[in-house]
Amino acid sequence: MPSVRSLLGLLATAAVCGAFAFLGYCVYLDRKRRGDPAFKRRLRDKRRAEPQKPQERGTQLWDPAKNKKLQELFLQEVRMGELWLSRGEHRMGVQHLSNALLVCGQPQELLKVFKHTLPPKVFEMLLHKIPLICQQFEADMNEQECLEDDPD
Repeated sequence: MPSVRSLLGLLATAAVCGAFAFLGYCVYLDRKRRGDPAFKRRLRDKRRAEPQKPQERGTQLWDPAKNKKLQELFLQEVRMGELWLSRGEHRMGVQHLSNALLVCGQPQELLKVFKHTLPPKVFEMLLHKIPLICQQFEADMNEQECLEDDPD
């Protein structure tokens, strides 16, 4: 009657042999695949095609007319914010500056500029206003999507 220890040893030996056989088969298939001229050609074609995809997407998303309109809106909001701040109307100035932040392509950089140029009180008001503006923007976008989806 075989002992438990010998059965476990036999199972362990079989598992090790199976693992080596599997690894050997993987190495064999990898060498066969890499040696195949068609594989190399497909791989080369795939690598050449990959960089073209992001460029195609970028050209579809970038619209100069929209970009120009956003720039004009950004500049208008900054000017209006500066105007209201110069008149002493901090709330209206912060409202327009937060709108400018919303359409700005690099809001972190604009915040750095505002931090150095605005009075601390106004900058704090602006920081408190940012989450409210973002929520309002999301609500407006959701409403616009609903209107566009509605065929009536």
